[in-house]
Amino acid sequence: MSVNQRLVNPLTDQLFEAILHLKSREECYEFFEDLCTINELRDMSQRLEVARMLRNGEKYDKIEGTTGASTATISRVKRCLKFGADGYTKVLDRMEPKHEDGSDE
Repeated sequence: MSVNQRLVNPLTDQLFEAILHLKSREECYEFFEDLCTINELRDMSQRLEVARMLRNGEKYDKIEGTTGASTATISRVKRCLKFGADGYTKVLDRMEPKHEDGSDE
């Protein structure tokens, strides 16, 4: 998938470059604490978990109960998984634990 060109600009480039320079989870906490409100960070974290649960075949009611996400948020994330830029898919694929033999299962 290609990136939505409406998102591309020097300030966003600078933000992503800054994120790519973070070296640890602690640095991420420090940077995002300064960058985002607590609610913004919780919302982003929630959406990632919704994406993970949707990929695992969970139903809306379980996702809503587990994450507290609204059905509108769940639907939006589901649309992104199906028709988005594949950002969730790439990250979730990379986060999945690999087995010693290199397989996913």
